[in-house]
Amino acid sequence: MRVAFVVQRYGTEVVGGAELHCRWVAEHVAARHEVEVLTTTATDYLSWANVLPPGVSRVNGVAVRRFPVARERREDVFFPVANRVCFFDHTDEDERLWLEEHGPVVPGLLDHLRRHEADYDAIVFFSYRYWTTYFGVQVAPAKSLLVPTAEHDRVIYLRLFRDFFRLPAAVVFNTPEERDLIERATGNEGLRGEVVGTGIERPAVVPVDEVAPRLDLLGDYLVYVGRIEPEKGCAVMIDHFLRWQRETRAAATLALFGRSTMTFSENAHVRLMGVVPDGEKLAAIARSRGLLMPSRHESLSMVVLEAWMMGRPVLVNGDCEVLRGQVLRADGGLYYRRYEEFAAAMDLLVSDRALGDRLGRQGRDFFEANYSWDRVMEKYERLLLQAAAGAGRADVGGVGSGLAGTGEESAVR
Repeated sequence: MRVAFVVQRYGTEVVGGAELHCRWVAEHVAARHEVEVLTTTATDYLSWANVLPPGVSRVNGVAVRRFPVARERREDVFFPVANRVCFFDHTDEDERLWLEEHGPVVPGLLDHLRRHEADYDAIVFFSYRYWTTYFGVQVAPAKSLLVPTAEHDRVIYLRLFRDFFRLPAAVVFNTPEERDLIERATGNEGLRGEVVGTGIERPAVVPVDEVAPRLDLLGDYLVYVGRIEPEKGCAVMIDHFLRWQRETRAAATLALFGRSTMTFSENAHVRLMGVVPDGEKLAAIARSRGLLMPSRHESLSMVVLEAWMMGRPVLVNGDCEVLRGQVLRADGGLYYRRYEEFAAAMDLLVSDRALGDRLGRQGRDFFEANYSWDRVMEKYERLLLQAAAGAGRADVGGVGSGLAGTGEESAVR
């Protein structure tokens, strides 16, 4: 079977999120099928600046075809439009303008799909909210799978997407909560699809015994892994942690792994570790008292799965339905909604090592039963066959104003 993956960014230099999810799945599908990834030359989702060379290359053995983005995103144009469609009364034209400004607008990728869609038995699109996915799915919906990576934010309620989720052959959901959210927000009950999620790649070497002296992580510590920014709940998490530390005089440290886009004061108890190799990151998680995940908007937390893979408990933001649901199903951690609950959970994780170990073991059992690569690929094989079987059907037309044109101007009108 020949399978195309369409995603807004792709490569080993793109860490975390839907893009990493796509790369891992594409590499595993490539072990059984012929895979080609269609993506952009951008590495930064804020600017869509063209950085990588266009054309065909290979990443970890997978063929990658890159197309240039028509223009970079301008904050002074995008943010007023985004603010209008998310918080105020607005028109359908406002929503189409938002999609164009959100980007990435890649006419070459869309042209390639139109000319060559018959060459692919199935096409897998990642992340519903991007221009490449919205218009790409409309090229050959009957053979398309959509991995929406939807979060509970205002974008999911845009009229633009009400009919969109009915187009593909199947929707590949990350969690039951994501499925419920999409069906509820768009008014589409009983969408075709399956809850799949993703496995986790474990490096050959995870230096658990060496990581403490190498990173100077001694004593009790907890970890956060991901983008360090207010939108991910990091500012509130740091405030909660420092307040808890002051009130309890605990000697514990919060170690932040990832790139930071916010300013905060490092001290003996809050340390910015930066980006480290995956093996060191997993080793640091394995030695920790637990992982903190403060985000309110997730479709699937891959770092929570990483913590469970390493047998460690998690403490998550209970206002996120996905994270709360994951923790409750796995019995692999705790959740909080306000500071008092955060502090009580921290007391338990730091003072009761046996409890943390038990929650971590339960999380690992849940991970192995539901997110092993064998389990995930079994579901993808079934869905890819379903999409390939639908390839012979006459594809329906696009949603809204129809298919995108070949140029930037006609793409949203």
